Amino acid sequence: MEREQKKKTTGYDKYINWKIFAIPVALLLILLIIPTPYGMKDVGTEYQVGPKAAVGYISNQLFSKSTADVAQWQLVAARMMEANMNIGALRKQRFLSRDMSWAKKYKIQTDAVNFERAVNYVRENVSDDRYYEIMTSAMNLRRNALKYEDLSDKDKSLADAGAWKIKVAIAMAAFVVVCFLTECVPLPAVSLCVGLILVFTGVVGRQEVAMLYWDDAVWFIMGSLMFAAAFVKTGVDKRVCLMMFSRLAVPNARWITLIFFLIIAPLAAFISDHALAAMFLPIGMLLYQNSLTEEIPEDPELGKMLMIAIAMACNIGGPGAPSGGARNVIMMTYLTDMFGMDIGYMQWMTYCMPFLLVMIPIAWIVVNWGFRPKIKSLAPSMDHLRSEISRMGAWNRQQKTALVIFVVMVFGWFTEKEFYTMGIYPVRLGIGVIAVAGAVAYILAGVVNWRDYQEKVDWGVVWLYAGAIIFGRTLDDTGAAYWLARSAIEMLAPLGMDSGLPLLATSNGLTAIITNLMADGPAAAAVGPITLNMAGLVHPGSTFLPFMAMSTAIASSFAYCLIIGTPPNAIVYASGYLEPKDFLRVGIPLWFMANIVLLGMTALYWASRGFGELPGF
Repeated sequence: MEREQKKKTTGYDKYINWKIFAIPVALLLILLIIPTPYGMKDVGTEYQVGPKAAVGYISNQLFSKSTADVAQWQLVAARMMEANMNIGALRKQRFLSRDMSWAKKYKIQTDAVNFERAVNYVRENVSDDRYYEIMTSAMNLRRNALKYEDLSDKDKSLADAGAWKIKVAIAMAAFVVVCFLTECVPLPAVSLCVGLILVFTGVVGRQEVAMLYWDDAVWFIMGSLMFAAAFVKTGVDKRVCLMMFSRLAVPNARWITLIFFLIIAPLAAFISDHALAAMFLPIGMLLYQNSLTEEIPEDPELGKMLMIAIAMACNIGGPGAPSGGARNVIMMTYLTDMFGMDIGYMQWMTYCMPFLLVMIPIAWIVVNWGFRPKIKSLAPSMDHLRSEISRMGAWNRQQKTALVIFVVMVFGWFTEKEFYTMGIYPVRLGIGVIAVAGAVAYILAGVVNWRDYQEKVDWGVVWLYAGAIIFGRTLDDTGAAYWLARSAIEMLAPLGMDSGLPLLATSNGLTAIITNLMADGPAAAAVGPITLNMAGLVHPGSTFLPFMAMSTAIASSFAYCLIIGTPPNAIVYASGYLEPKDFLRVGIPLWFMANIVLLGMTALYWASRGFGELPGF
């Protein structure tokens, strides 16, 4: 008879602890009612008034007209340039590579005729140098020249509204972090509180908040947990697990976690970490469930160690190659467009892959140090799997179907972006849509029924990450993350932390903190422009610039501490074996170690190697 895991008490079984819950509520209210700092008003000016001012400046420079007087196609050109400026794409080549899909993504209302006319005008009438000059001047206008006290009453109202949204986002961040650390209220309920706070404070409307809860990443987590349920039901997870670990001479827990790191971390440099976490989750759960015995019916430390190892392996692998995450491409784009310096794909790997290689043994040691399971050997688990698979016999139809659907789904995850770019797919599908399509395919093929999904999918995790997406997006869209980064840099500058390795350490640490609260791409996008601009001022034309770009990208992968920091954390949390504090047990020491390794690698390996013909700093 198959061993069943004993149902354990989780955070979902707890009721609200009002004594502790009063702390985040009071903190939220205090932060909302205190006077708005000038810095928030300044960022509110940049985010709410800045786009209009930048578009007006660009229109004047290109066409010698105000935005009220330009033709529709001219306004499209100015808005496209402003949108490129916001994402650090300051070069004319980037502008000319845009298409209608890009315009739609950035909410630029246009038709094909006006779009083509705008692009052709810039191509034929604006030189590369002139284009870059206009873009850098517009960026300086938005970020530095606009002053809150100089605004008209109408623009001040807009800036005040923007500052209020920043204050709400900061207050909400304090509320969420305290709730997550104390578990004073069930975590999915915290996710729902995020939406309620945003609606009640007027940051978003009721319809917008409902749409935000169903981001592509949320669909991915939901679909991946569904396919994991199908794998478990059919027994495919048992066959895959046995193939991976049966040849270990000593299949103990420590060596199996090392294999997780050795397989997952390098793959995460080229494959979505979301997908890897989803693929290995059922394997980790199976290893735990089949290791329990009558003598040791439960070993929570073993379950936690296996799950955390999967998540941390996914997190440390991303910096290894540009394809390991949007953060890498974002910082490469900033560096190229702001300073004209390029980092090639293989060049990035030669600089950043050593970080991954150093972090694999460190992370493995930290994980094994942080958790002390009673069960040391997983040999009985392997024997049990062999016995079960022997009773199963040959692959049956359901198992073959489950595996085929899974392979097709994984292929879709790896290729959907490239196939869309190549024109093979008429629309961009996204990994979330593919995951849900795979889950539906399991139902249509008769592999599972809805009851399987209802009982085996942790729907609380789906809601939990939906709230995390809204939370991170609010920090990004309102400018709250940018305000945090700018404020921290300004406070540390008088301490001599505004140049050299101290500036790198400041940038890395700041990015590593922010990335635990939001997606890695927006975290890098929030800190990168600030620190790169400072780097350009204090160490112009030196190796410091590419080093800053790469280190910021790497630091944005240090989302080790909170469930909401990255999808792999949320996916393994769905196992039911983990509590929020378990991430801190490993995440905090790993966070410090990763920052030390990154700074040491910059000072020793990168500095001694240099970067092309650029002088050192």
